[in-house]
Amino acid sequence: MRKFLSIVPLFLFSLLIAQDSPDSVLKPTKRFDRRIVVSGLANPWEITWGPDNWIWATERTGKRVTRVNPTTGERQVAIRIDEVAAPGGQDGLLGMALGPANIVYVAYTYIDKKMPPDLRVSDPASPFRFLYGKIVKLTYDPATTKLSSPVTLISGLPAGNDHNAMRLKLGPDNMLYFTIGDQGNNQLGNFCHPVLAQRLPTAKEIAAKDYAAYEGKSLRIALDGSIPSDNPKLKGVVSHVYTYGHRNTQGIAFGPDGTLYAAEHGPKTDDEIDILTKGSNYGWPHVAGLRDNKAYQFARWAEAKTPCSQLRFSDLEIHPSVPREDETDFKEPFVEPIATMFTVPTGFNFEDPACKGINYVCWPTVGISSIEYFDGRKAGIPGWDKVLFVPTLKRGSIYVQPLTPDGKRAAGPMSRYFRSENRYRDTAISSDGKTIFIATDSSGMGQSMQGGATTRMQDRGAILAFTYVGEGDGKDTTQPPTTSQAEPTAPTVKAAITMPPANFTAKQVADGKKGYESYCAVCHGSTLTNGTFGTPLAGPYFKNKWPGQTVHAFYEKSATMPPSDPNSLPKDVYANIVAYILEFNGAKPGPKPLAAGGDSLTKMQIQ
Repeated sequence: MRKFLSIVPLFLFSLLIAQDSPDSVLKPTKRFDRRIVVSGLANPWEITWGPDNWIWATERTGKRVTRVNPTTGERQVAIRIDEVAAPGGQDGLLGMALGPANIVYVAYTYIDKKMPPDLRVSDPASPFRFLYGKIVKLTYDPATTKLSSPVTLISGLPAGNDHNAMRLKLGPDNMLYFTIGDQGNNQLGNFCHPVLAQRLPTAKEIAAKDYAAYEGKSLRIALDGSIPSDNPKLKGVVSHVYTYGHRNTQGIAFGPDGTLYAAEHGPKTDDEIDILTKGSNYGWPHVAGLRDNKAYQFARWAEAKTPCSQLRFSDLEIHPSVPREDETDFKEPFVEPIATMFTVPTGFNFEDPACKGINYVCWPTVGISSIEYFDGRKAGIPGWDKVLFVPTLKRGSIYVQPLTPDGKRAAGPMSRYFRSENRYRDTAISSDGKTIFIATDSSGMGQSMQGGATTRMQDRGAILAFTYVGEGDGKDTTQPPTTSQAEPTAPTVKAAITMPPANFTAKQVADGKKGYESYCAVCHGSTLTNGTFGTPLAGPYFKNKWPGQTVHAFYEKSATMPPSDPNSLPKDVYANIVAYILEFNGAKPGPKPLAAGGDSLTKMQIQ
């Protein structure tokens, strides 16, 4: 979280970058045919093979489990779960695991006003104030091809507007394994909330079914939702917690010998590939990746000498009043990853001009969204003997990580395949091991094929199929050439309203700030420029995109948010948020309020 904190000799800096940057991976050496199986799904999140030999997908915002014929692309809805709540960008219908005897387990977020409110959410009307997670058992009827008979196994699990994780797998021991992220605390709109990934549950909390301490953990759950008796005893308490010290574990997968692999998001560097072992600590938030003091310090924003509420969060520079610690200050035992994606030296420039204000897309992290074990020795893809497939969100690629013969360590550098302008969310492998199916997000931001950032996803809400056809010449021919890029940077000017006096009030700005922090900051960032899902609403990107357009156009765009539930907020809330964004960009409030739509907004223009 430092911008330029040390000087590295040029030759050494270049050497480190060549070894550790995302561009240091090997080029493709295998050829694949590519086809679109289906498109138009509502944010497919988990894909797996069903008992009918169709691909089953959870649609995060569609609130559906959908069956997809892998040959024809025909799709049928197995169930719609109306209880699912998806008010943000990382919630909704998420994990799914198939058990024996036509049993299916799903995990999702829901609103439960019988539970205590999350007091970290100040807005009493916010959907995140009562957002929780649960795991439900369903039964599949092959005759009707429908899922039904829901039974709640466990509910009241932590959920929020960021870093929910919620990947779900059935283990070889017939237990459910489940991940919960750190809720995005200590960053963006949640930067004044401490990370609880190191806090373990107490006996009193477990007796009361208070699962607040499950943030930043992986869980091991019996098939009836209870705590397995052989779960680890941590600080004298046996709970559902299997491992702890996690940031956002969006992928878990078992190898054939029961090894549990995990994929975890890093902050700006060090996405992790881990092996999860019973009762182990994985270091977050004290350590990102290896304990090497490279390009990361743990900044405890909630403990700032200046009240945190008076600070403005930055991913690039830590405010002087915020306590910080180096990774080597953390002395407790923890498990290091078997690989990172990617580690860079202190002093790395995290403001790459190629991304034109959407800085996070150019960070060394690639946003690993899932993980899959693969062994192609029998009938699949030659040369990929014991590898991990790691799909990524920011770089629209599958990274292939070779493993040692025992499957316990990384063996050599990664290779990169299927580069695209997509956000790859999950994978599934055909029974013959020759076709890799990949689910893509319906929207978001990623890396352009031409460099920099793009918001124009290539295959929205799709399942793609990549079939191995032979060895190649190192060129990745699976993706058609594209030209979409983020808009170029405009001169640094202040946005303003051309109509004096400005038609919004100071009270609207204050109310809009609260609304923005409740509904928008998780995607667009607490400073309107540091979000990791939505486009910047200030800075060069905004100043290039919106000048010359009317406030009415900007208001109408705001009303399409959140993407999972457009026009779901009261009109005056949208108007207040627009007022706050305009004021943030330099416009001055006046005596007249900004209308919630209407012709008056058409007369105001952003300059």
